[in-house]
Amino acid sequence: MGTTKNTKTQVIKNKQNDKKTIADGTNKETKSDNNNVFASCSFSSLGLHPTLCDQLHERMGFEGPTLVQAQAIPVVLSGRHALVNAATGTGKTIAYLAPIIHHLQSYEKRIQRTDGTFALVLVPTRELCLQVHEILQKLLHRFHWIVPGYIMGGESRSKEKARLRKGISILIATPGRLLDHLKNTTSFLYTNLRWIIFDEADRILELGFGKEIQDILNLLGSTKTGHNDQANAVPSPSKFQRQNLLLSATLNEKVNHLAKISLEDPVMIGIDDKIMEPTSKIRFDHSDSDEDNEDKNSSKIQAVGAYKVPEQLIQRYLKAPCGSRLAILLSILKHLFEREPSQKVVLFFSTCDAVDFHYSLLTKFLFSSNPQTEEGNRPMFLGCKTLRLHGNMEQEDRTRSFQAFKTEKSALLLSTDVSARGLDFPNVRCIIQYDSPGEATEYVHRVGRTARMGERGESLLFLQPSEIDYLQDLEKHGVSLVEYPLVKVLDSFPMSAHKNNIKKSVFIDLHPWIMCLQKALESFISSKPKMEELAKRAFCSWVRAYTAHRGDLKRIFMVKKLHLGHVAKSFALKQQPSLVGKSFQNQTKKRKRFEKKNGSSKTRKVARSVK
Repeated sequence: MGTTKNTKTQVIKNKQNDKKTIADGTNKETKSDNNNVFASCSFSSLGLHPTLCDQLHERMGFEGPTLVQAQAIPVVLSGRHALVNAATGTGKTIAYLAPIIHHLQSYEKRIQRTDGTFALVLVPTRELCLQVHEILQKLLHRFHWIVPGYIMGGESRSKEKARLRKGISILIATPGRLLDHLKNTTSFLYTNLRWIIFDEADRILELGFGKEIQDILNLLGSTKTGHNDQANAVPSPSKFQRQNLLLSATLNEKVNHLAKISLEDPVMIGIDDKIMEPTSKIRFDHSDSDEDNEDKNSSKIQAVGAYKVPEQLIQRYLKAPCGSRLAILLSILKHLFEREPSQKVVLFFSTCDAVDFHYSLLTKFLFSSNPQTEEGNRPMFLGCKTLRLHGNMEQEDRTRSFQAFKTEKSALLLSTDVSARGLDFPNVRCIIQYDSPGEATEYVHRVGRTARMGERGESLLFLQPSEIDYLQDLEKHGVSLVEYPLVKVLDSFPMSAHKNNIKKSVFIDLHPWIMCLQKALESFISSKPKMEELAKRAFCSWVRAYTAHRGDLKRIFMVKKLHLGHVAKSFALKQQPSLVGKSFQNQTKKRKRFEKKNGSSKTRKVARSVK
């Protein structure tokens, strides 16, 4: 949900220098229509305080508001409840933070820390929590009496209690930790609470926080009056009229339900592309009520439909044979960073174990296309800075990787979907989805890490031949992809030992470059016991994650369609998958025998959890 620090002027300058090098290395300019992102008005014309407008320009780098900001800010200033549905990277965070700050600084009597919390921002992940807090700190640079703060999982509860006791004016929180403090921290003062914002509402619900959200709304007295779930809700103690806001790049039934129980007569922004009608009302689909008298301009929230993807985003897919996926991935990464060293790329995986394995591989793998080159003289296959981010990492390591990738000018980030929502990494040029995202909504959020604020960006989706029907599923939601020119990229690599055969290969997995690289990868993994162990873990967790696809996607992503020998090959394992499986089965049996012998009934998982 974040905003970028690039100014409109910088965006236009980048547009002039855009070259289509990511996909095929040509010099054709990439189209990026910034008129579709920025509005023609100014922040001051929207009613914001002049000092706040200066902060938006000086500290955040905005020359003017985006279309979403221009539509949302007046609505938030008016006090109306709102549901904001807009593409990722369009500045939705500023759209709610700026009006809140405007109101808080305008009180006749300055607010104090002892007044407690006035605004509450709920976010799905720790990284997004830190990002919103960072933006808030910049906007409050000249409003020092308004105190920002955050609480989230992984942090010290006692330190958070101390901060809450002193008072936090605008609080950013993850749902679980917030509910904990609402129930157990008596010094948490929220009697003056005026705003509740659900940032990335769909992701909050997808992560299973539905019950926590319901409990939070009840404890805060913010469940909509008259709804069936209102029975145990307490009245709002605030002397101000409560204002709730929902923001999401995608809409579904869960978001629809949350809107129904938390929003009162809300204004819709960005729904059904009616971006210039911010006064339209939302009509909920109540099965037990008569909606015949609704306003003609009302719109119903659609659970499914076209998703909002930046127009300047170039979306491609790649049909990769299962056994050659790893070699193809490394080839594309090498191509990207050799043609344009100063760029940032985010690479998505389905499991934490897969991130760990590929991170270790990319930071250690030495390679030369000349087989005569001694190992000590082989260069690193990939010369860029490589980082990783996933939910099994310690919080300190997660924060370090998150901040490092934001500040680096050139880097590769390997991540699970913990990075897929709301995070604003400046100048990300390309998104690669090595493992399928599953639901189309997740695809939209992954690619939303690039092409932000009108800048150019590209995305690449890996698919196996048996998964190609996934493209039809995306097309149902208005997302169309074109094929990536893989052969052209592979042919660009020097192969001194195979010069005469490079362009004669019919199948990708028989391409001389791929065969040479695959052989080197397998040799490297088999010679490093620790790497082989990581590869086995990654293989097992990948298969488990593959079987977890739900609903209609099960007919596309079926383990029965896979050749598990080729899957093992995609982790550079020489062993047959049955041997890998037996190895882990034997370990599990040994653990169970040991636990039974020692009287322990606790069962330990074979593979790490998928996050």
